[in-house]
This record gives sequence, structure tokens and C-alpha cells, in this order.
Amino acid sequence: MPNGRRLPIWAGRTAALLGIMLVAFSLRQAVAAISPILGDIRADIPISSLGVGLLGTLPPVLFAASGFIAPRVARGIGLDGGIVLSLLLMTSGHIVRAVSPNFAVLVVGSIVAFAGTGIGNVLLPSIVRRYFPDRVAVLTAVYACIVGVSTAVPAALAAPVADETGWRFSLGIWSVTSAIALVPWLVILFRQRRQQLDDALSREAPTPALVTHLWRSRVALSITLAFSTSTICTYAAFAWLPEILVDIAGSTPTEAGILLAVTGLISVPGSLVAPLLVSRLRNVAWLIGVGIASFVLGYLGLLFAPDALTLLWVLLIGSGSILFPVSLVLINVRTRTHAGTVALSGFAQGTAYALGALGPLLVGLLHDLSDGWILPLLFLVAVALVAILPAITLAKLAFVEDELSS
Repeated sequence: MPNGRRLPIWAGRTAALLGIMLVAFSLRQAVAAISPILGDIRADIPISSLGVGLLGTLPPVLFAASGFIAPRVARGIGLDGGIVLSLLLMTSGHIVRAVSPNFAVLVVGSIVAFAGTGIGNVLLPSIVRRYFPDRVAVLTAVYACIVGVSTAVPAALAAPVADETGWRFSLGIWSVTSAIALVPWLVILFRQRRQQLDDALSREAPTPALVTHLWRSRVALSITLAFSTSTICTYAAFAWLPEILVDIAGSTPTEAGILLAVTGLISVPGSLVAPLLVSRLRNVAWLIGVGIASFVLGYLGLLFAPDALTLLWVLLIGSGSILFPVSLVLINVRTRTHAGTVALSGFAQGTAYALGALGPLLVGLLHDLSDGWILPLLFLVAVALVAILPAITLAKLAFVEDELSS
């Protein structure tokens, strides 16, 4: 496609468009499908409280590890091959979890599924840039929204399906969606000629030097910091918000679960609008500021008036996750090359998810030390305020490759 030329979104790219949407719909199913039916699983397979905690910690840990592995995968088998590997791992992981005879196999299946999800997380922004360089913001907005839906659908259906057909079917059914998502990517791979694939690999694979030198880029560090703020605050909410609401807001467990779902649903409009705004604004500081203010006001509201306007505080916390789609788009628009996008995506997401895994642990530790929620909520407010630094740095237009070359 000539530079600057805007093609119809389906022009020669139908398989890639369908593939991106299906991958996005598969990316959160392994995470969201298990927690609503843990009670059913524990009735069949003995799982200690420590084991439940391990299952909850695995997603950000595997996402972090995948962040550093995915660029090597792209270097070895290309972006399209990496997406196929990602979907194969997700499909296999779903099936292994569904047939698990014991906790150890359940953990292995979860590791496989989460590893595939993590690789898909990292490579999908680069896939969008490769096939839709003229519509990066639009496609990022679409797939970010679909990712939100892919979190809500399994969470809503897991328990009813398990009640009707058992927890194994409830876990295993999601292998169907990831298997279906394989089809367009296999079509793309099979129709590529060998020379075309070789040329693509040489263009899109990040060199080891590029990956290791990202620590020297202020843009890379700033995007990583913004992404990390989002993951820490969001994963802490996933892990602890229902218990916080029950303890200090007087919510019932059912109400708390519904309010947690609300945080996911309210993030969808932001996921749709934020990428479009990032692509049109030279100064993205105020968008990051919206995310910071939402997190801060939401957590402070729970701290000082938890039972007065509980729904409002929950809506604000969910709105803070606008930092997630903003960071995704910045990975694309603040790099100049496919290699830069892959490297920055792995670097930012690997670091952010590693820190995100610590968020729930630190909140739990602070809760145990203080025997209350004041310190944990103040900690989350402080984390959100850290994003002021990338807001200031990213206000000025700059690119990773330019910083490294200078």
C-alpha cells in the first residue's frame, strides 16, 4: 500500500481483519472463565487457598514472561506464525484445563493458555500496524473493545454453563473460539509465498540490540510506566474490589460481583474513543490525566464515602482503565517501524504485567498489616499519581527509534 493512501478496510485484508477480531475475542477467555466456577472445580479437585491464589497470580506473571518471549517468537517465525502459535497454545490450554484430573494438571493447562494469551497480547498491536497502517487507531479501538467483551462474556456464562453441563465443559468450550480464530491466520500463512514470508520476517523482527536498548528511550519508559499504572490498579481491583465493597461499603457478595462487572463494562466506551483521540492529538497528556483522575477519585471515594456513592466510585475506577487502550495505541504511534512496535510492545507489556502481578499481592499485604483498607487504597492512589510522569513526558511528540539513534 503506498504511503499515505487510505484503502477500504477490507481491501485485500479481509482475512486479517477477521483474524484480528477473533484473536481479540479470545484474549481474555482463559482469565475470565475460571474464577466464577472455582467453587465447582474445588468440589471435584482439592485446591487449597494458596492454590487459588496461585491461579489468580498466573495471568499477569505469564503475560509478563510472554512480553519478553514474544519478540523472539516474531524474530523466529514472524508475526503471523506467532499469532498461530498463540492460538494453538490457548486452544491446548483450554482443553488441558477441561480434562484436568488434579490441581497440577489444571495449573499446567492454565500456564499454557496464559502463555498463548500473553504472546497474542504483545503481537496484536504489531499485526494491526502491519495490515492496517492506514487505520491503526480505528482497529486498535475495535479490538480493545472486543477484548473487553471477551472478559465479560466468559465471566457471565461460566457459572450458568457449569450448572447445566459441568465445570469441565464450561472451561473447555472456549477452545472452540480460539480454534475458530486459527482459520483466517492459517489461510494467510498458506497463501504467502516463501519469499514474501522471508521478506516480512526481515522487516518485522526486532533485533536483540533494539530490545535491550529500550531502557535508554524516554518514550519507551514513559509508555511502560503508564501501562504499568493501568495494570496495577486494574488487577488490584479484579482481586480485591468485591471484598473491599463488602467490608466498607456494605455491599452483599452478589452486589459486589455485579459492581466488579460494571468496572469492565464502563471501560468499553473508553476503549472505543481513546485510540481515536490519541491518533488525532499531538498532546496525549490530558487523556492520561483523565485515567489518573478517574482512578484517584474512585479510590478516594471508597476511602472517604464508601457507602454514599458506591456506584459512582466503581464507575470511576473502571473509567481509569482508559490508560490501557491509550498505551496500546501509543505503542504503535510512537514507533516508526514494525520491529520497533514489536520490541516496544514486548518491553512495555512484559514490564507492566510483571508489576501488575505485584499489585494484588501488595494490596493484600497492606491489608493484613493494617487490618483495614485505608493503606491499600492510599497505595492505589499513589500508584495512579505516578502516571503524571509519563503524562508530562509524552506530551511532546517523539519516537522510540529517533531517541535510540541519537
